[in-house]
Amino acid sequence: MGIVERKEREKEEMRRRIVDAARHLYVLNGYEKLSIRAIADEIEYSPATIYLYFKDKNEVMYAIHQQAFGKMMADFQPIINIADPFEKLVTMGQSYTRFAVENPELFDVMFIITAPMETLECREDIWTEGRIAFNMLVQVVQECINAGVFQPQDAEVAAMMIWSTIHGYTALFIRKRMNMFSDERRAELMEKAFALFCGTLKKGL
Repeated sequence: MGIVERKEREKEEMRRRIVDAARHLYVLNGYEKLSIRAIADEIEYSPATIYLYFKDKNEVMYAIHQQAFGKMMADFQPIINIADPFEKLVTMGQSYTRFAVENPELFDVMFIITAPMETLECREDIWTEGRIAFNMLVQVVQECINAGVFQPQDAEVAAMMIWSTIHGYTALFIRKRMNMFSDERRAELMEKAFALFCGTLKKGL
């Protein structure tokens, strides 16, 4: 390995250490208590070192957001091989909700807090991770249309309706807006609401 390659590898390793430390602190203490100094203390470097790799805390949050999307999309990969398009759509919805329940802090970074989006606005860039995930959903919806499961229509419009519905009750659960119910009732509501939604889709979309 040459000098240039070794230095590039060392840079990538340091960047990974910073992001891993930031993710750990974020999950542990939340966004408000996360700081460049706290990240630096976690990896036992000076704050100046962090600034060599990231402009500010929001940029670090965007890197965490990218990792989180990578994790979710990896969970989606086996779904691609499902032959039946409607079964594929249902499984994708189940996977989305399961990911959120198992990784609530990452779900917040991906879809709730604004910090990662503020970084994109500063760069005047598009939300690539969101676009890739949404396009996957659009493709599955189009497969349902092609198979005659859904009526011919704009696949993006149908995908947005499906995503916003599943995301809505998932976010309510994650953000503890369903805590008016018992644990058992919350689980039952989530399961039955999803089943009702899928049944409604198949009957009328």
